Amino acid sequence: MNTMARVTIREIAELAGVSIATVSRVVNGRGDVSEETRDLVSRVIREHGYTANRSARGLSAGRTGLVGVLVPLVYPVYFSAILSGAAEALHEQDLRVVLSPTQHEHEREVSLLDRLMHGVTDGALIVLPEESSEELERLLAEGYRFVVVDPMLPLDERIPSVSAAHTSGADQAMRHLLELGHRRIAAITGPRGWVATEDRRRGYHAALAGAGIMPEPALEVESDFEIKGGVEAGGYLLDLPEPPTAIFAFNDNLAIGAIQAARTRGVHVPQDLSIVGFDDVEHATIVTPTLTTVRQPLAEMGRTAVSLLMRLLERQRFETMHIELATRLVVRDSTARPRAAKAA
Repeated sequence: MNTMARVTIREIAELAGVSIATVSRVVNGRGDVSEETRDLVSRVIREHGYTANRSARGLSAGRTGLVGVLVPLVYPVYFSAILSGAAEALHEQDLRVVLSPTQHEHEREVSLLDRLMHGVTDGALIVLPEESSEELERLLAEGYRFVVVDPMLPLDERIPSVSAAHTSGADQAMRHLLELGHRRIAAITGPRGWVATEDRRRGYHAALAGAGIMPEPALEVESDFEIKGGVEAGGYLLDLPEPPTAIFAFNDNLAIGAIQAARTRGVHVPQDLSIVGFDDVEHATIVTPTLTTVRQPLAEMGRTAVSLLMRLLERQRFETMHIELATRLVVRDSTARPRAAKAA
């Protein structure tokens, strides 16, 4: 009996006790697999008759086998982490990436999407899109399948999206600082109106209210998610007549900038000032002191977006178009009890 058509790559992975990615590497003759694992997977494949049969799959489904990935920039660690997760998941599905950097330019993004949707790709992942919800709704109405990863602006409920739990992450960061004894806690936010900014701001304010602390407008500074912006905002806060004892920066770049601003003023972190970031990109472990931050599951966001897109392409029914992945606080060396609390 021919079982080739019925055995999937997932079933082969389960039978061999390895990941789908490992099976894919063996099938594609990749060298980054141990001989023992390669022999095991090969034996299971022989016994169950699995074949990738990419061309037949593509023809039967009437698809191109290509998926567009629109990303503002490739090189920042934040975007490359999302991209790596998406690329690996697409590889496991025997699909290929059409990478399209948008350079944070609205018109460029519109033009690239227009090309991708007219027969070039089966669907797309759009990371931090510049387009409005209304523009994306029109794309949806034309029948193109796509998933938004890390929405910049609020989206209509019909638009599929994957994001992180920003408010929960902000609450974890603030509870950590409050439990250390900090009461004068500043925030360096991102651009006003962005989903990440407003959700993290909501968590910041809720934590202060829960501790019975009135927010001070002077302690909340808007910035741009870049290191230079963190330097400027951190400098402003530290030059106040009564500076904060802690800063919650809305991403790691801003936190690193605040550390630099403190260093130029002779303010020691964490002895004089505690700083918490958000993202947990690679830089968080390189900066001195290492950064306490909220970890976003960036690669998993990319993988989850691919999973959601595959279900859309296969026209499966599911309960929600919006998936929010958990965040968690990672405590390192940039936070400590304030001096006043230590003295007490």
